[in-house]
Amino acid sequence: MPRSTVQPEHMQIIDQQILDSRIEGINLVGTTLQEEMGHSIVLFVFLRHFGCLFSREMVLNAKEMMEQNPFAPKPLFFYQGTPKDGADFFSKYWPQACAISDEDRKFYSAFGVKQGGFKEMFGPEVWKCGFRAFAKGLVIGKPIGNPLTLTAAVLVQRNLLLWQYHSEHAGDLPNLSKLEHFPQFASTVYSIPR
Repeated sequence: MPRSTVQPEHMQIIDQQILDSRIEGINLVGTTLQEEMGHSIVLFVFLRHFGCLFSREMVLNAKEMMEQNPFAPKPLFFYQGTPKDGADFFSKYWPQACAISDEDRKFYSAFGVKQGGFKEMFGPEVWKCGFRAFAKGLVIGKPIGNPLTLTAAVLVQRNLLLWQYHSEHAGDLPNLSKLEHFPQFASTVYSIPR
């Protein structure tokens, strides 16, 4: 199976303890992850660290997806800093974004977000992607969070993981244009009873 898909027969159930976890961050309406998600299809985006130009690019890509199609899955960002760090970062790139502070990496761990080594951080593909991000006017800043963390995107609804993408290197970002029409083509997905 390709690394970026989960076939219906392989959908994973999200641990209820994770869904019941208390959250804090910016622009949140719920006090737990499950309350924040509601019943909609939601795109969890796990950012690398705030100094990373690819994290900045990922936020801008998600913002563009929502501007082009307001019915696309709502992004919910996870980051490794404090709520204040999140407010400072997102105020520059997308002030309306909803984001969860995950300093202890509880959610990163629960959703299998990978870490890279030297090749994943500095290999030739990363430099190529770096030029792509530089061309968009993005630059490197001070790391807030583990700089070895790779990006991940996970599409969820209620207690089901519908699709996931785990980067192979620091500059490897999911193609969100493939997701922006997901809800219109997806059949209704119901939670599996607890």
